[in-house]
Amino acid sequence: MSVSDKEKDEIEKSSAPLMEHLIELRRRLIWSLGGFFVAFLVCFFFAKKLFNLLVVPFRWATQWAGLDPHKVELIYTAPQEFFFTQVKLAMFGGMVIAFPLIATQIYKFIAPGLYKNERNAFLPFLIASPILFLMGASLVYFFFTPMVMWFFLAMQQTGTDEQVQISLLPKVSEYLSLIMTLIFSFGLVFQLPVVTSLMTRVGMLSSKALAEKRKWAIVIAFVVAAVLTPPDPMSQIGLALPTILLYEVSIWAARLIERDQEKQRVAREKLDTAETVADKAPDEPPAPAAS
Repeated sequence: MSVSDKEKDEIEKSSAPLMEHLIELRRRLIWSLGGFFVAFLVCFFFAKKLFNLLVVPFRWATQWAGLDPHKVELIYTAPQEFFFTQVKLAMFGGMVIAFPLIATQIYKFIAPGLYKNERNAFLPFLIASPILFLMGASLVYFFFTPMVMWFFLAMQQTGTDEQVQISLLPKVSEYLSLIMTLIFSFGLVFQLPVVTSLMTRVGMLSSKALAEKRKWAIVIAFVVAAVLTPPDPMSQIGLALPTILLYEVSIWAARLIERDQEKQRVAREKLDTAETVADKAPDEPPAPAAS
């Protein structure tokens, strides 16, 4: 059986009526929304504890600034502000917790329409994506948020006879928006190797094209960092530098993928040649008998 016949068989096996696809889509959506809702309820129940956990980098920053970390104070100026902050935190936490389930449901929905080699190629990226997101979030939590808050705390002014007292009293909603923006930005940027690797596998990108566009990538990295992060140079540079580093990792990953694809292409050519020789062998006239 030729390769094209095998592909036709896989297409026929993966084909299904439209109604079955819609029923399957509904099932996957129910699982995804149900998982998010359960994670949302759990995060909302522990919203205050989660918020106190997110304030820990602020405490580190006050310690770096030479202040008392036990006197960290945040305020809210509207009666409903802290409640909606907890709702927003629960939604963000629910999405992060439910993401592996949602990604798995998406994969299960599209997997029947993929060839076996495509499923095997897609699965590692499905695993790598949440891992890279957690790496970006960890970098934000343990380094960039304390650094950014230390930068802002350094702007405080001690009251004297000649100057007024200026203290940083962040609102709970604004602090949550800041750390959520940083986590989302870094988590999104850390998906760069996944996206470029997938595009390389389908032939939309090449390592040569990525290397040639390196200068433009550096400029775009700083522009994107300026848009996604708060308007301070520390967080902008802090996001741009890892983006450039990840771009170099993407070039390296693209070269590995191209090398693997070249090996597979050579192996297929050898197999096709061997099959062609085997098919032609019976048609050859028999050798004359020796006298």
